[in-house]
Amino acid sequence: MLSTETRLRLEVIAKKIQNHEDVSFEEMQWAQKWADHNRSAASIMSKARRIAIQGEGAEGSMDKFLQDLDIGDPDPSNHLIGPQDPETLARWFKAPPWMRRD
Repeated sequence: MLSTETRLRLEVIAKKIQNHEDVSFEEMQWAQKWADHNRSAASIMSKARRIAIQGEGAEGSMDKFLQDLDIGDPDPSNHLIGPQDPETLARWFKAPPWMRRD
């Protein structure tokens, strides 16, 4: 669970990302460390990146619905297109570090 201070700091960084403002390396490094180890932090950062790339979806649209669900990778360059070998698919479906069970 995130503390209020941590959540607010993540939201400030996320807002900067959404608005295409400059984010310092230290801020991104701090946010990514939290995102790698906490689902809530990862969700905040993922939604910010999705909005920065795709823009804010219109209320009631399918894009807005998918943004709210935070499904999939927001970066289209990470999408696999066409036939893939099994090893590439296995790497693509591998869970991110924060979702793995130890």
